[in-house]
Amino acid sequence: MASAGKLGSFRLPPLPTIREIIKLFGLRAVKQLSQNFLLDLRLTDKIVRKAGSLEDVYVYEVGPGPGGITRSILNANVAELLVVEKDTRFIPGLQMLSDAAPGKLRIVHGDVLTYKVEKAFPDHIRRQWDEDPPNVHIIGNLPFSVSTPLIIKWLENVSLRDGPFIYGRTQMTLTFQKEVAERLVATTGSKQRSRLSIMAQYLCKVEHLFTIPGKAFVPKPEVDVGVVHFTPLIQPKIKQPFKLVEKVVQNAFQFRRKYCHRGLGMLFPEAQRLESTGRLLQRADIDPTLRPIHLSLMHFKSLCDVYRKMCEEDPQLFAYNFRDELKQKKRKGQGKDEDPESWES
Repeated sequence: MASAGKLGSFRLPPLPTIREIIKLFGLRAVKQLSQNFLLDLRLTDKIVRKAGSLEDVYVYEVGPGPGGITRSILNANVAELLVVEKDTRFIPGLQMLSDAAPGKLRIVHGDVLTYKVEKAFPDHIRRQWDEDPPNVHIIGNLPFSVSTPLIIKWLENVSLRDGPFIYGRTQMTLTFQKEVAERLVATTGSKQRSRLSIMAQYLCKVEHLFTIPGKAFVPKPEVDVGVVHFTPLIQPKIKQPFKLVEKVVQNAFQFRRKYCHRGLGMLFPEAQRLESTGRLLQRADIDPTLRPIHLSLMHFKSLCDVYRKMCEEDPQLFAYNFRDELKQKKRKGQGKDEDPESWES
């Protein structure tokens, strides 16, 4: 039976190389869109191989560009590949692939930040959240300019179990600038520890699979690229609404070089800042002189749990934004500028 399965597996017929496709359709990477093409099919095959078995899986590829990774996905014997591409210049080359893989490749001209994938695949592939991940996988060589807002959007989708995660714990294999990849997997105390580390790791198992040297891309970016794999957790490490967790984490890392009480204090209006920050840290049992990078996921769980209770005690608190208060003070001539070097997210 195994050999029969192999005989039935799909392989693309001989096609022009990606470099030839680029020349044929007069394609070039647009610097303003932070586009970089990966032409080496050995590397695109490696990305797909590291994603895990894709046989009979429904794959959603974001930003396919000239179609390098697209080819490798199609050769992995997937059930169906849906590609969403914003740049119309790439559509003819992708259509050539679609013609070579009848019934396998579906092309959508659209924006991944707004595309609704909830109805893209059949209902029968849905899994319960506490079951194994569904036969759906997101893969993408993301333009640097959209990678961070897109992963934050998808992490919120994970927390709400909607969007691509309406099918269950959909896995993702995505590329990022190496520095961003390192932040996503950074452990407590690491100098790369950041807002992204907490937001990703409280919701997903995150793995930095391998690094692709910048010279493998055309045009060559100034940085190397990390390939990162995400598997949503059955139970999040912090059981609070995404927006609440995001607010606590963002404020904690506002002043990453200072003690954590400095950034966390920005959760509260100035008039009550000192007292409320002290209460938050005391009730969460956290040393106020810890730096943000030394706060563990359990620390953030405690902070979020206590902050939620404080918001319930004061219904106005969650809507408070220290930047708004700062703007009002500046308009009245009372504002004091912060040290810009200490503002890091």
